[in-house]
Amino acid sequence: MIFHTITGLGELTSFLTATGDVAETSASALTDILTATPASAEIQQDLQQLKPNVILETIKGWTPGLFALGYRLLAAGIIMFIGTRAAQFVRSFLKRTFQRMDLDLSVSKFLLSVVNAGIYAIFAFVALDKLGVPSASIVALLGSAGLAIGLSLQGSLGNVAGGILIMMTRPFKLHDYIVFGGMEGTVQSIGLAYTTLTTVDNKKITIPNGSISNGTIVNVTAQEKRRVDVSVGISYESDLKLAKNVLREIYENNEWILKDEDITVFVSELADSAVMIGARGWVKTADYWSAYFDITEKIKLEFDRAGIEIPYNKMDVTIKKGN
Repeated sequence: MIFHTITGLGELTSFLTATGDVAETSASALTDILTATPASAEIQQDLQQLKPNVILETIKGWTPGLFALGYRLLAAGIIMFIGTRAAQFVRSFLKRTFQRMDLDLSVSKFLLSVVNAGIYAIFAFVALDKLGVPSASIVALLGSAGLAIGLSLQGSLGNVAGGILIMMTRPFKLHDYIVFGGMEGTVQSIGLAYTTLTTVDNKKITIPNGSISNGTIVNVTAQEKRRVDVSVGISYESDLKLAKNVLREIYENNEWILKDEDITVFVSELADSAVMIGARGWVKTADYWSAYFDITEKIKLEFDRAGIEIPYNKMDVTIKKGN
């Protein structure tokens, strides 16, 4: 019995020894497999990098760069803050200056916007340069963008420039009656790009400011007074002195003619079929058309009453009868 027990213990020991050898062999083999796998190598590298000493060394390596970046960001922020203050000061100063100059409101707003954008652009350029952005790249980018925008908006920018010129030089203002390029009417609005007129028959005309600034403008209502000129022909058989006296009386009796201004009546031309008589008198600009229409009507009525003939084209027709 004791023999069998010893024999059993020996077999158990042999089994355990064999089992341990197998486990050791399996673990060794598994380690070899994991080591040979590329993914395991990466995992081991990542695990090595997660060690506290490695992390501290990495942070220490980043510290100079982080400090440099923080300094640049702080400097750029200070530059933009100064730029904002400078833009506010310049805008306030120019606004007061434009008010003293009595500059048109739309022009002053446009100029303030341009100046404000220019100041911000300058300080932004300096801030970007402080952050390490190459200035040559910024200049090239802005130049290309400006050229593209300028070419695409060439006509519109020309109209805007013309609008600014009109508002600064003021060849006309709102509600003036102007004549331009065969068009005429009362000015209803002066924008940065276009000027709008209203004709006497209530038509709306929109004219690009670029064309107006480069053309000839007649401002009919620019002055307080305007001269009313008329010219009428009488026949050579009519009494010339009587015709001149009648014409003068028409001017003197007109309610819109200014009595403190001289009235002139004269012979302007000895034409082929008529003696041309002219007359001139002054009225307030707002009364011009009323005076002109009334004088024209009175000339016909008074000349007929005085027996003064106003010649007109006549045609004599001769009819020949056949034999």
